[in-house]
Amino acid sequence: MTREVSPDRGRFPVGDRPRSSADEVRDHGGVTASPFGPSPRPRDDGHAVLPQPRPAPDDEPRAVEEPTPEDVAPAPVPTPTLRVYADGSALSRYLVGAPCRTQWLEWTADHEDELLTTPLGLTELRRAARPRGVEATGVAHDVEERLEVIRFSDQTLRAATKVSGVLPPFIALHLGAALAHPGVGGVATYDLQLAQASALHGLTIVSPGWPAGWWERAGG
Repeated sequence: MTREVSPDRGRFPVGDRPRSSADEVRDHGGVTASPFGPSPRPRDDGHAVLPQPRPAPDDEPRAVEEPTPEDVAPAPVPTPTLRVYADGSALSRYLVGAPCRTQWLEWTADHEDELLTTPLGLTELRRAARPRGVEATGVAHDVEERLEVIRFSDQTLRAATKVSGVLPPFIALHLGAALAHPGVGGVATYDLQLAQASALHGLTIVSPGWPAGWWERAGG
């Protein structure tokens, strides 16, 4: 028996054939969306253009917060170091054999850069060193090289004149130099009259080796 094969067997009826990609493109007017991301965009020359990738969240620029004045700690204000005026009675403590020399040297080891004097103070030091010989004279010269020496100014003479009625001339000059210098806050001395007058003017008395307030007890 001969089987007749229908000419339409094995074919899809018209309207029932599978839809191709081209059909999808025609129906939607463009390229279908791909589950793997955007498809290339067509260019006028027929070549595809790859779309720019989206930036990852970590790639986004982050704004840097500027510190506010409240967040910045203020710089500490340095405390000015007060200078100490030294007369000849204090400078002579550098000499070997001078009373309280050990205590004076201990104090000046930390505070010598605060000391200043005048030509009068150096003259008194040299006068005290001369009888002690060459070694003492050399010590006096070394002290003169290390310390700051200030000159007598018009302000010094005016301040000395105000106290010259109650103090000897040289003591008045020492006090005038200490009062006229804006950075001086203390006087190094072992002289009773200078210590008393300096304390009355609000200056700190520096006398290493002697008890605190010695000028008050001596004056009483």
